[in-house]
Amino acid sequence: MKQLEKIFKALANHRRLGIIRLLAKEKELSVGEIAKKIKLSFKATSRHLRTLRQVDILDTRQERLTVYYHLSRTLPALVKGMLSSISNSPE
Repeated sequence: MKQLEKIFKALANHRRLGIIRLLAKEKELSVGEIAKKIKLSFKATSRHLRTLRQVDILDTRQERLTVYYHLSRTLPALVKGMLSSISNSPE
């Protein structure tokens, strides 16, 4: 039940929903690329990404000094169900 509460809290933010939508479309992006596309500072974007990563919505891949984010292959069932709605809804 605690994990479900954490997932709902992570999803209860329009910026984080925008990041999920963006990564569903683009597949994989760096923090800088995400920040630029959602028009948010690098630092604020990093905090949102950390929150999503803590609830297993995002995974990372590091290449040299750059960290790339993508949707987790083991997305929680709740998120999988919501992803199609988020991806297809207007901004």
